[in-house]
Amino acid sequence: MKYILLFVIFIFSISLNAQDIEKDGKLYQVKNERIFFDGKDVTDTLKIEDKAAILKQATIVSKEMKLKEKALKEESKAKKEADKLEKDKKKAEKSQKRAEKKQKKAEKELKKQKKAQDKLDKASKKLSSSQKKYEKLKRKGKLSPQDETKWLEKLEKLKESLEKAKKKV
Repeated sequence: MKYILLFVIFIFSISLNAQDIEKDGKLYQVKNERIFFDGKDVTDTLKIEDKAAILKQATIVSKEMKLKEKALKEESKAKKEADKLEKDKKKAEKSQKRAEKKQKKAEKELKKQKKAQDKLDKASKKLSSSQKKYEKLKRKGKLSPQDETKWLEKLEKLKESLEKAKKKV
């Protein structure tokens, strides 16, 4: 980028200075409608036809240099635009990746929440069925004192697992 800018400035400075024109094997310099040969002003000593031809050629060279300068400026501008578009594209890709990451995280959290809810449902179902079975056996009198303590311990563990599941939800 720096080199392009430097080149544009160099071309511009050359265009401000004299135009080098070759006519009949001689190198003339044209500067502000004045013609120089070997550093000496020869505008008045040249023939009108030669003077007109040299000035015409100088204007053509000047126009070409202006066109080249304009083309370089446009190229520089286009490169800047391309760089800007590239940066915007990278920004968009980065934000898209962030959005995808957030979405994956949200999905993972939702999955985790669903799993915790399923565990809670399972624990509550297991507790209620075990309590019903315990009550049924107790009513029928089929529980010995040892079996009753085992059932109570089992019910206590199920209640604890239910509480853990509630905390996770």
